[in-house]
Amino acid sequence: MDFIDRLKDSVNSIEGLPIRCKIGYLSPEESFCVYPLAGSKVITQFFDGVKDQQLNFEFAMKSQDQQKISNTLWLVQNYLEELSKLVSSDGSFDFDSISITNKPFINQLDDKRNYIFSLDVQAKLTTYPKGEK
Repeated sequence: MDFIDRLKDSVNSIEGLPIRCKIGYLSPEESFCVYPLAGSKVITQFFDGVKDQQLNFEFAMKSQDQQKISNTLWLVQNYLEELSKLVSSDGSFDFDSISITNKPFINQLDDKRNYIFSLDVQAKLTTYPKGEK
């Protein structure tokens, strides 16, 4: 399923985004990423293998510039609140909705004075068995 790739690409299309989003963990230097969180689940599973799912993701940004982090995550949060369409490039999902579960918040300050802020979202999708749609 290519949902996280399409989500990342969609976020990277935001005009004026100060840093590009990547999939995975934060790197040692300034970075912005998205990754899955625990608690995702299948809501309904059909006999043909189609599933309605609820998936949890977190956007995180690390920088020594708190204002840059705040500006970036609030820009993303505002964009995602209005997101109504996201198309799979391989037919593996249909997008239903995305909601903000935690608005941008400070998560940590490391020993190198890097701030880490997070933004949590929950997506609702219908997923299809590989090659079925």
